[in-house]
Amino acid sequence: MAPHIVETGEFAGWRIWPDDPFEQTAGPFYMRDGAEGPEMAFRLERKHLNGMGSVHGGCLMSFADFALFGIAHEALKPSGYGITVAFTSEFLAGAKEGALMEARGETLRAGGSLIFVRGVITADGVPCLNFSGTLKRLRERAGS
Repeated sequence: MAPHIVETGEFAGWRIWPDDPFEQTAGPFYMRDGAEGPEMAFRLERKHLNGMGSVHGGCLMSFADFALFGIAHEALKPSGYGITVAFTSEFLAGAKEGALMEARGETLRAGGSLIFVRGVITADGVPCLNFSGTLKRLRERAGS
């Protein structure tokens, strides 16, 4: 699935994957190459909230998994494909509808087939989730 460049609105110039079935449900999640590395973001909508009106933990973890791949996108080349083989997270704070959710991080190590990544998700600049994960680089898309 190829990314599309958003042409208008708050996320103009960012990349999005509108043909990804999960993205249609969980997102939309956006990515761009920032001055200090990959940046991922989305605006918190009602569909992302739990029954108490705060961001759902599953939403944060889904966004963090998306961010793992955004952070590691250079290390995933040439195929660009990978799978998550390990994931950990710590919830630091909640967030309310309308918050700008952002993720940034770093690739700690990229070996022959495994890539180790860590990052932080913020809500309007306030850290709300710390995460790390291990990705397995694939030569081609799974299921091909």
